[in-house]
Amino acid sequence: MSSVASMMAVTGSVSGEPWDGAIEYLIVAGGGKSGDNGGGGGGGGGVVSGTATMVSGTTYTIKVGQGGGISGHARKGGNSKITNVTTTIAVGGGAGGSRDGTTRTTGGSGGGGGHGRSNGDISTGATGTPGQGNAGGTGTTDLSGSSAGGGGGGAGANGGNASSQQGGNGGAGINSSITGTSTGYAGGGAGSGLDYNNFGGQAGTASHGGGGRNNSGPTANSGGGGGGRGDGTNTGSSGSQNGAAGVVIIRMAKAGRLVKVSGTPSLPTPVNIAGTDDKYYRFTTVGFI
Repeated sequence: MSSVASMMAVTGSVSGEPWDGAIEYLIVAGGGKSGDNGGGGGGGGGVVSGTATMVSGTTYTIKVGQGGGISGHARKGGNSKITNVTTTIAVGGGAGGSRDGTTRTTGGSGGGGGHGRSNGDISTGATGTPGQGNAGGTGTTDLSGSSAGGGGGGAGANGGNASSQQGGNGGAGINSSITGTSTGYAGGGAGSGLDYNNFGGQAGTASHGGGGRNNSGPTANSGGGGGGRGDGTNTGSSGSQNGAAGVVIIRMAKAGRLVKVSGTPSLPTPVNIAGTDDKYYRFTTVGFI
């Protein structure tokens, strides 16, 4: 599925003239949706970063991946990319598995495995994309009535394994200072616990993935995976949580600027970075790849 209205093409300029200059970039894909009913946490979106040189007359198309489960989007997160800067696409985070048989999926980071309700269920976490993320954790496999899902993988670490009613922790994300402030991205969502006490695991502390028992969602435009829900009661209540949309950030010298060539979103306002000669543009309007 594609959304042309959510794409933006830009080029470099200075004083109205074409501009060649160095940039730094961070590309984060959308996080995956968690599973429900003892489900695994959603995987964090894949992360791609580096440096490049903008070339005069070249058009760069930017797409930001949607969070898994949002607005009818697939449970897996959407991909993000910048054309003509890097050929590597940041891969959307994998969806968490569920006790009711919904299979966890691979992604930038893999979704956590759901509780193995029967011998044929897959409770192991899904794998991540090398260089972009990590694997999800394993859900419980006992059939005693309690169940818990593994944590979704994060860009910085694997998701944690579940134990008894305790959902696995979401894998930690990574911190980036591209904006001048250290910020966490692409953490995995916590796995959920079901039955009896409904404990949910906690999200990785630096990750901005979704929480478990406290039902907190991932930070907007962080690429964090959704957390499996457990309400801390004995009601068996448990649900799923959407992943967060991704983000694309471009850092460049204050002397240069980006010029919109096409696409309907507005060009984001650049932000000057204190104590430097740089500024950054932060793209958050989503489009599917």
